[in-house]
Amino acid sequence: MITRKSKREISQMHEAGKLLVKTHKEIAKMIQPGISTMEIEEFVEQFLKKHGATPEQKGYQGYKYATCASINDEICHGFPRTDKLNDGDIVTIDMVVNLNGGLADSAWSYEVGQVDEKGKRLLSVTKKALYLGIEQAQVGNRIGDIGHAIQTYAEGEGFSVVRDFTGHGIGPTIHEPPHIPHFGLPNKGIRLKEGMVITIEPMINEGSWKSKMDKNNWTARTIDKGRSAQYEHTLAITKNGPFILTEQDN
Repeated sequence: MITRKSKREISQMHEAGKLLVKTHKEIAKMIQPGISTMEIEEFVEQFLKKHGATPEQKGYQGYKYATCASINDEICHGFPRTDKLNDGDIVTIDMVVNLNGGLADSAWSYEVGQVDEKGKRLLSVTKKALYLGIEQAQVGNRIGDIGHAIQTYAEGEGFSVVRDFTGHGIGPTIHEPPHIPHFGLPNKGIRLKEGMVITIEPMINEGSWKSKMDKNNWTARTIDKGRSAQYEHTLAITKNGPFILTEQDN
């Protein structure tokens, strides 16, 4: 069942979102060749604890970590590890913050050192695709309008859109109805209503959109070793347009 949130619930989720943004901004300072994603994982655990919050995805369906850390051809749900990041890597850090029962979810892709021009363009297109999708998150629009905006732009720039993983409703648990595909046809799907809170989180690939699963049954990666990037916001549908709860002001 799709739940619509009260102003109080949205405000509570926004507070979680503000903390999530602070966390990402601290991570951005840490990203450099030679750091490991396990070091980032340990930082996030302590940072959230210090601020009275918990990592909601830790323990979710057996997942062991506070963050997902996906590198290069890993699309999503990469495990934090002790291997060092290398110059030129692209790493996506994804997390869900629970602050006093309010949830916020945001993934962000980072350049490690000097990324090549195609990698920079992948990141730029992915971020713009996210915001083009958000522009369609209006009362009365349909879910297909979001996916269509993302797909037409990303494919027009020569990249592909992952289809096996989608955005979703959020609150009171991590994954709630409805699914929010990042591809599709305009004016199709469930109509967006005031009070819905959703994530939009396009995963954009250099090569094929198709994915394969690692033996850990969590980490998805591209089938052709092409790199993948992802940016994600949590947002509320309001009568005044989409209200981004995890905005980084950049």
